[in-house]
Amino acid sequence: MKFVFRHRQPRRGMTLIEVTLVIAVLLSLIAVLFVGAVGYKRGSDRAMCIQNIASVQEAIRSYANLYQYNPGDTVTNLRDNIIGSDKFIQYEPECRAGGNYTYAGDTIPSAGTAYLTCDIGDHVPNSVAGW
Repeated sequence: MKFVFRHRQPRRGMTLIEVTLVIAVLLSLIAVLFVGAVGYKRGSDRAMCIQNIASVQEAIRSYANLYQYNPGDTVTNLRDNIIGSDKFIQYEPECRAGGNYTYAGDTIPSAGTAYLTCDIGDHVPNSVAGW
């Protein structure tokens, strides 16, 4: 009797464990990407909100200088005089993170006081000293 040994060729492909590990690593990388994207979105929303606050402040200062108002002076419909078509700010500013803006009324704010505020806590400029 003669024994014939066949050489087994190594199997090609990946085992189930290897495939599972590759999928787990890819899912981990995707999760890190989403966490980074959420952080980026929050930061950009905050920056846009602060930019809106600064733009309204500049519009208030421009309006006050143009019509020779001083800080503390009362102006009827101050907000409507700076926001609207053919005015200092064309469109009503909105917080992209869903915050609500509060205007300081009809009084020209003193230097260092913001006229517009957002109700989201971290949407506050670091300093308004030069405003």
